[in-house]
Order: sequence, then C-alpha cells, then structure tokens
Amino acid sequence: MKRSNSFMWWFGVTLQLCFLLFSSCSEGSTSIRRALLKNDLTPASSSPAVKLDENHNQVVIDNGIVQVTLSKPEGYVLAISYNGIDNVLEAKNKDHNRGYLDVVWGNDDGVFQKIEGTKFSVIEKTEDQVEVSFLRQWTHSMDGSVPIKIDMRYIMRRGNSGYYSYAIFERPEGFPAAKVFQIRLVYKLRQDKFHYMAISRQRQRVMPTAEDRINGQELAYPEAVLLTTAKNPRIRGEVDDKYQYSAENKENCVHGWISFDTEPHAGFWVIAPSNEFRNGGPPKQDLTSHVGPTSLAMFVSTHYAGTSVSINFEKGETYKKVFGPVFVYLNSASRNNNIDTLWSDAVRQFNEEVRSWPYDFPRSPDFILPNQRGTVNGRLQVRDWFKKGWGNFNAKFAYVGLALPGENGSWQRESKGYQFWTQADENGYFEIKSVIPGDYNLYAWVPGFIGDYRYNTTITIKRGGVIKLGSLVYRPPRNGPTIWEIGVPDRSAAELYVPDPDPKLVNRLYQNDARNKFRQYGLWERYTDLYPEKDLVYNVGVDKHDKNWFFAHVARRTGKQTYQPTTWQIKFELDDETSSGNYTFQVALASANEARFGSMMGETLIHTMRQQGWEKTMR
Repeated sequence: MKRSNSFMWWFGVTLQLCFLLFSSCSEGSTSIRRALLKNDLTPASSSPAVKLDENHNQVVIDNGIVQVTLSKPEGYVLAISYNGIDNVLEAKNKDHNRGYLDVVWGNDDGVFQKIEGTKFSVIEKTEDQVEVSFLRQWTHSMDGSVPIKIDMRYIMRRGNSGYYSYAIFERPEGFPAAKVFQIRLVYKLRQDKFHYMAISRQRQRVMPTAEDRINGQELAYPEAVLLTTAKNPRIRGEVDDKYQYSAENKENCVHGWISFDTEPHAGFWVIAPSNEFRNGGPPKQDLTSHVGPTSLAMFVSTHYAGTSVSINFEKGETYKKVFGPVFVYLNSASRNNNIDTLWSDAVRQFNEEVRSWPYDFPRSPDFILPNQRGTVNGRLQVRDWFKKGWGNFNAKFAYVGLALPGENGSWQRESKGYQFWTQADENGYFEIKSVIPGDYNLYAWVPGFIGDYRYNTTITIKRGGVIKLGSLVYRPPRNGPTIWEIGVPDRSAAELYVPDPDPKLVNRLYQNDARNKFRQYGLWERYTDLYPEKDLVYNVGVDKHDKNWFFAHVARRTGKQTYQPTTWQIKFELDDETSSGNYTFQVALASANEARFGSMMGETLIHTMRQQGWEKTMR
C-alpha cells in the first residue's frame, strides 16, 4: 500500500528566484598589448609629469595621456580628453549631467540628489600624483538635503591611462535620522561616438540610441522599450531594458563602451577592483552600463533586494565609510584590430588593479592602507549525517565572508559596513585578505547544502593581524533524511525551467545564451501562456525540475493589467513505513514583490506569511 499526498502553496503576485552567474574577468595579455597604441603602454617612469591647473570655476588635471576637467567647487566631471577626443562625455549635457555622484534618500519614495561640493582643496600635488577634494558639508539649515558630510576625491597618477575616484561619507554626532537607498557614480558619454557596449566577453552588442528609445514603444514599465523605429535595422524590433544588463557584485568588475567613430577606436571603462564597499554581498545584482550611453559605478542600491537593504541612520548615529576607489580607464587601438582587443585590454587592466588592491596611494586617512589590514583563514567542512557519503564533507567552493555582526544570512541585507568575501578551494580551505580592522561575523554558504553558516564568535580584526580559525563545521538545518528535493540549493535558479521569450519581445543578445536567458523581457507572462487555466502540478519522481518547474512563481494574467494569484501543487508518494511522523518542508525564497505566501497539506492550511517584498524583480 502507498499513500498519496499533495502539497500546495500560493503567492499573491510575484516571486523570483535569484541566479548565480559564473564568468571570468581574466584574459591573456601578450598579444593584446602588442595591438594597443603606444600611449596606452608607456611606462610610468618615462611618462610626462602630472599637472594641475585651476581657475575660479574649473580644475584641470593632466598626465599627458588623459586630461580631466572638473567644476569648482562642485566636483562635477565636465570633460575627459583622451587621444585626440576633446571630450568623451556628452558636452551637450549641462555641466551637472555628465559625470557626477548621486544619492537617493529620504522617505520610501526616495529623493534623488546630485552631490555638489562646496569647498575645493588640493590634497597632494607632485609630478607623480595629484589628488583633489570636493567637500560637501551639511548643516541643519540645509533642510531637504541628505544629512551626510561627503568628500569626493579624484586621483590622477603619472603614466596611467585614466584616473581614480572615491567618496568618503561621514555623519558626526547630532545629525538627524536618514534613510539612504542608492549611492553611485554616473558617466554619460557622447551619443555620437559610443554605440557598442561590453559587460562581459559574452554580453556585448551594438546598442540603440537614446532617440531610438524615445521613439519606441514603452512596455510594462518605462525602462523597457520595444525598438519599433530604430535607425539601425539590426536592432529594430528588439526590446531594450537597462535591467537586462545587470550583473552580480562578484562579476561586476569591468564594463563600458567602445567608439568606432574615432580613429583610432577608443574604449571607456569603469573598473571596480574590490567589492568591499558594495552592499548585499557577492550574489546581489546591480546595474552596469545601459543606453545613454551611460556607465555606472554602483556602491549601494536597493535594486533586486528592496528597502530591506537600504541604509537606515538613527538620529545622532555616527558613521564613516569610504566608497571606492574605482578606476576610469581609457584605451585605444587602430581600426585594424577588432573589438576584442579593447575589451581584453580592459580586463587585463582590471586584473592589474586587483593585484594592486588595496591601493597604497590614496591620501585620505580614512582609506585603510595594505599594511594596516588583517587576514582571516581556516577550513570549512559540512557535517550532514543524512547525505550520501555520511559524516563530514569538504565545503567545496563555499563562499566565505566577513560582514558586520548579525544573524544568519544578515550579510544579504547589510549595507552600512564593509564586506570581505572569498571562495574556498575544493577542500574547503579559505583565506580572506586585506580586511579593514573592526568587529565582524564570519558567514558562509555552501553550494548543494541548504541554509547559512555563521561563526558564533565575533571576530576582531586588528592592524596587520592574522586570525587562524582552524577547522569549522557547518551543520545544515534538517530533521531527517531528504524525502524529495526540487532544484539545487545553490542560490541560483539556473537549473530550473526558463521559458523562451515572446518572439515579438526578444533581446537578441540572449537568444543563444542559455546562461543569461532569464534576462529576457516579459518571461512572467509566459506562465499564463503555458498554464492559461490550471496551475502548475509537479509530480515528484516523474517530472524534472529543468523541464517542469517554472523558474519564478508568478501570477496569472486575466486581462490587461489584471492578475490572479496562482497555486502550485507538488504531488508525491510515501511508503507506509515512512508515512507517519513529523516532516519539515523547507523553501528558499530568494526575493519577492508584493507577495503573500501560504502552504497547504491536502486541504489544510499549515503556514501563511504576510505580504512582503517591494523589489519589483518582475513587473
């Protein structure tokens, strides 16, 4: 005799599982360097000295390769001159709309504010390096302005084909309460020059223009546009949406634009050599580059995570953090070389920046130098008596990190402090280097095992210290052997069924890219096409998660802009000898948007969760 049970749950509107992406930011460099022009490869020792000129309203820094013009005292980037291009930024834009730092803060709707310095100063001026500061103070008379003291810094070094920028955020005692949703650097490039965007080796393409988008058809939300009248026939009829070009923090290392309308070809790249100053940990998705042409350096955002990852300051709460530096890199190659030359060189430069991190040249005492940082190492194993193999397993390729002390998994919602992450080797050994002194918890997750690990003792990093944790053991949450499982607990939905997009709403960049297929527009509507009346039913032991389990639990469309909750069923059988007793049902919810969750055993409601999530991961 066998007994059949049915497990059902429902969502109110939308739930989407996150994706774990794997790509490499390493390339070979020998042939690439041969293809680049001489001024990109000149040794620093034989390069011209760095010069600083200023007048009453502008500052110009020039190292003979790149020249940067900044407004004074605001700190807006007005022009970047390189290799015969008088300005790679869009000179038609107003001064405050070319290169800038912005913050979104305030109430739940958010107030957008570009940061303007009020005091300019020269921090260092030598033949080898110039560092300048644009300080924006805050006083109680500045009602309606984000209550944070912000120091924007720019560094240019001898022989570098680019410059560095970073920002120091500080709240002394007595500042009012505030909530911050976004901190980022923005660069808007020349529309007549930069038409080709590159985010990774696979994710590169000719992009539509801003005019193409204006003349296109807006879809379910303003960022998504059907290019009905694009001037370039190769992209006409495609969908463009800036969210399609997002990347996880751990992969958001270098991205930018290439100009074919210059001789030689030129590239503009934003390089982030570290993620220590970003929020949300390695798997958090965020924006990169998109139509404008625009390139971003995202430091903090609520994208794909919601207001739970915003920075909440209490009244009087003190704070200080350095965001960056990031490197703005420019390169060039003759028309005889292909696109890959410039992209691969940008990746080579990224690897050089990583090898130099943490930098030893920023002059702010708030940027912690290499010899003032610490190291943590150890080995992580997993003890799971119910998994095949018995006993301890090496935490193979586990992600191990340090973040502010909190509960299990709190690093995913942590935005105030620094985070330091590494990936263990196949035997579970890990080493986290260049950690800023302070108090942390050590967190980890192990692909293939559900749950989060947290080392129960607070770890205090001291200047130059090395902490050896030895062997650590993670015990995944379970009450017995696994009866059945759908998918793989690896913080990814890549193994689940991702439908083909509507053929009329395709971005061709992802047509032959199974790994990034989930980025296609409108996939939530495909559930209604597949299940127009009855909802998904999954039969354990018969169905396959890569063919039968839709990657996101969404609502069914019933009309124009009207939807209804959906109820999925999981049907499974239990032998008589295992049918009695208590069972634990575990569900990993990666993100949610205005969703309510409930579960039923047969006709009995056994669990409900209140409406949650405002991430708009699916529209």
